[in-house]
Amino acid sequence: MRIEHDAIVLVADGRKMLFFRNKGSPDFPNLETEEVKQQDNPPDREQASDGTGRGPNSVGSHRGSVEQTNFHDLEETRFAAEAAALLRRRALAHDYKKLIVVAPPAALGEMRKHYHKEVQDRLVGEIAKDLSNHPVPEIERIITAS
Repeated sequence: MRIEHDAIVLVADGRKMLFFRNKGSPDFPNLETEEVKQQDNPPDREQASDGTGRGPNSVGSHRGSVEQTNFHDLEETRFAAEAAALLRRRALAHDYKKLIVVAPPAALGEMRKHYHKEVQDRLVGEIAKDLSNHPVPEIERIITAS
C-alpha cells in the first residue's frame, strides 16, 4: 500500500494511538510522529471488585446471575470510539486528505462503527494488525508491503 505524501497514518490498539504524517514520498515514506495518546488500562482484575457482592457476614456461596463486567474490554471499546472521534474532528478541520488506519482486528472493527462520513471519504486503507509497539521503520515497511 502506498502512503501518499502528507497522508495521516493512525496506528492504534485498545490503549495507544499514534498519529503519523508522511513527510516523505509514496515511494520513500518518512512517517513523523504528530501525536501520541495513551490510555492507562490496567488488567480487569485490578479494575473490578471482588465480584461476590457480599460482605464478610454473608452466608452461602451463591453466585449472581449477572456476568461480571469486563472493565478492560469496556475501556478498549471506549478508546476505539475516542480514536474515531479524533479522526472525525481532524477530518472536519481539513487536517488531512488521505488516511490509513492500522489496528488489531477487534479495535479496527470497533472504530469502523464510529467512522464519520468525512473520515470514510478520506480512508484509503486499513490494516488489521497490532503495530503499536513496533518501531517506525518497521511500521513503514509493513504498510508499504501490504
